[in-house]
Amino acid sequence: MQPLRYSINVTLDGCCDHRAIPADEELHRHAAESIARADALLFGRVTYEMMESAWREPARTGARPEWMEPWMEPFARTIDAAKKYVVSSTLERVDWNAELVRGDLGEAVQRLKREPGRGLFVGGVTLPLALTELGLIDEYELIVHPRLAGHGPTLFAGLSKPVDLKLVSRLELGSGAVAMRYEPRTRPG
Repeated sequence: MQPLRYSINVTLDGCCDHRAIPADEELHRHAAESIARADALLFGRVTYEMMESAWREPARTGARPEWMEPWMEPFARTIDAAKKYVVSSTLERVDWNAELVRGDLGEAVQRLKREPGRGLFVGGVTLPLALTELGLIDEYELIVHPRLAGHGPTLFAGLSKPVDLKLVSRLELGSGAVAMRYEPRTRPG
């Protein structure tokens, strides 16, 4: 069974709003390497639409929007090329190398995990909460940035019960951010 890995950037005070996280070349390289280790990405509607609006066009045309630095291009190409599954009951259709996932979330993700491969990668906030509740995430990577945001969405708000994790690796980035990888102490189903 292939693993389902979750990765998110978060500030020291728990904010996971991407606008509150300082981006740099090393962080983008790390993210591109993580995505490249997966056979497919699993997104909810909000994350899919946000990623598509930011990265699809620059990867395809090479034309960078005003906010995009040249060192972001490898990330754009990596996410553009990745196979994507989108969990949504409201979208009629998706493209950008994507398929809609409908029906029972647990069954659908278990089916994807049973396919042969190196793993699936999930991002976002709402979908990972639901997947955590179902015990389906095999690895959590929290990239903690040395910043206090004082606002924004936080991770796992409303989780029904604690999930105990064990640290399996950590990587200090030049910015002072620390990427910590955890696995559940009890393996997910």
